[in-house]
Order: sequence, then C-alpha cells, then structure tokens
Amino acid sequence: MWEKGGSLSRAFLRLRHHRHGYSGGFYRHDQRFAGGLAGPLGLRRPLEGSPALAGGLRGPIFPLGSRSLSSGGKYATARKESDEEGPPASSGSDMVSESGKEERVSSYWGVMRPRVTKEDGTAWPWNCFMPWDTYSADLSIDLSKHHVPKTFTDKFAFRTVKILRIPTDIFFQRRYGCRAMMLETVAAVPGMVGGMLLHLKSLRRFQHSGGWIKALLEEAENERMHLMTMVEIVQPKWYERALVLTVQGVFFNLYFLLYLLSPKLAHRIVGYLEEEAIHSYTEFLKEIDRGTIKNIPAPAIARDYWRLPENATLRDVVVVVRADEAHHRDVNHFAADVHFQGKELRDAPAPLGYH
Repeated sequence: MWEKGGSLSRAFLRLRHHRHGYSGGFYRHDQRFAGGLAGPLGLRRPLEGSPALAGGLRGPIFPLGSRSLSSGGKYATARKESDEEGPPASSGSDMVSESGKEERVSSYWGVMRPRVTKEDGTAWPWNCFMPWDTYSADLSIDLSKHHVPKTFTDKFAFRTVKILRIPTDIFFQRRYGCRAMMLETVAAVPGMVGGMLLHLKSLRRFQHSGGWIKALLEEAENERMHLMTMVEIVQPKWYERALVLTVQGVFFNLYFLLYLLSPKLAHRIVGYLEEEAIHSYTEFLKEIDRGTIKNIPAPAIARDYWRLPENATLRDVVVVVRADEAHHRDVNHFAADVHFQGKELRDAPAPLGYH
C-alpha cells in the first residue's frame, strides 16, 4: 500500500478534511523526500540514505483549520510555502516570541510551527493562542439572568459565594482592575479541575464525556486569557502576586475535593461566582464612564483575541469579558441542572465553543 497512489492519497486526505469542516491550507512535507512512495495519509517515506532522515520535516503535514474564523477572514491562518522555496535548514526553526523578537529553536525532532501571519502579512505575534482561537464576543447575551436558589444545595452555594465576596470587597474596595485580576485567577480554576476529573472518569469507565471535557477546558482557557489581558492593564504589585499564589493554592484544592464529592454543588457555586463577576465588571464599566478609571487603549493581546478594532479601549475589553462571564454562568448553571435531574453531563450535549 506504500508503493503507489501518492496523488490518490492526497486527494483522499483533502476530501476527508473537507467533509470534517477544515478550511486551512495544507502544508507540504520536505521536498527532499523521494517521489512515488506515498502512505495512506499522503505522507511520503524517505529512501534509505536520504538527507530527509537527518533533516527532519518542514513543519506539520496536517491542515490547520479555522474553527472560529467567521469575521470575513481577518486573520490568515498561515503562509503556504511555495514550490520555489528552498529546503529549510535542518538545525533550527525561526519563531516569533511573545516579545516580537525572532528566535532560533532547535528542530532536531521536526516539531516546528508553520509560519502564521495576520491578514496584512505580518507575523502572528502570540504563541499562547492562534488566529483560529480568536472570536468576536456575543454581546447580545442576557446579563440579568439569575438562578433563584430553591433547594438546600442552591442556597448553600449562593450563601457561600456571598460570604467569599466580603473579604474581596474589603481588600480591593473600588480598585476594579485589581479585583478583576484576582477574580480571573480563581475563575480559571473550576474548568480545569472539572475537565481533568471528567477526563480521568472517562478513562476509568471507558465512556465518552459527551464533549464536556473539551467544553470545560475551553472555559478554563478563556478565563486564563482574561487574566493575561488584565495583567497587561493592571501590572500587579508583588504583594498582589503573593495573594494570587495563596488564593489559587487554597481554592484549587478545595474545589478539587468539592467536585469529587458533589459536582452539582461545584457547578452551582461557579454559576453564582460568574453572576458576581458580571456584577463586578458592570461596576468596573460605571467607574470608567464616570472617569474615575482612565479609559486607556486596549492592549494588543485583547485586540487580537477578541478581534477588536485597532482603536479599541479598556471599556471595550471590559464589555467583551463581561459577556464571556455571562456565557460561563449559563454553562455552569446548566451543568448543575443536569446533575440535579439525576443525569450525568455526558447525557446532555456539551456547549462547545459557547463564549
């Protein structure tokens, strides 16, 4: 099956990815591979003694999809390599660091990211997320929705969150930038813990998760991007960083134990935490509108992640972050409701990509 059919294999690969919704470009393998030896996925095997064995590949051979590029192709997923380009050096790969500097990284293992560019042809400046991870926030979501606590579990969750808010109000008062930074260090924990425990449960029981592992990890990643944005805005002091370290350590372990004991209570608490987050960001916006907090330009990471215009401001960032929190509120209250009905999360479709 390896002797012939290179063109047929490539055609099959294109058809396969077309059916699964991929729209990214295909990246060519190193041209030092000998012709006529094609595998079932269009990979070509090097002849014995070929320098390709030592030189490695020219980046991935899989297509990079554009899962959420729905805004008219604002960003290009990657630059396709032309046939006229010479073979890459086998000793390293040029990469753009978060600081914008070109760096040389060893490519001995052939693990190299293809050159990713923006629409204007400039290099994509971020390693922590790619163009296909970006999106435009849904600002039409209802911010006023609230789950009225009726059962004992609901009331316990609601009161717990209200009690946790007291020390936050005392420490941060009206410093909403610092409050948001602290909030995001906590908010990014539940999705990771829940996704991890569901992952282990799926392995133990040989069952699918219904997409909930990915959904919860998406939530954790989205909250982490909130934090990366707030750090650019706030520039936390050393004692605030120390506080983050302490709060994260305590909250992670408590939430881990809570999720093991009662996932429905854990998700309900997070749902109420997200309601408090919406309230905090609303107050943040009020302070900006009053002029108490300066409406500075939005950091570059926020403009690229949420596809904001170049003249976006801090207020625009707070608006999209608040919308994200409203979506996380819905997801966690929904997950709690599934458990309260005596079902498992895998019995309900996971809200993948629900930002």
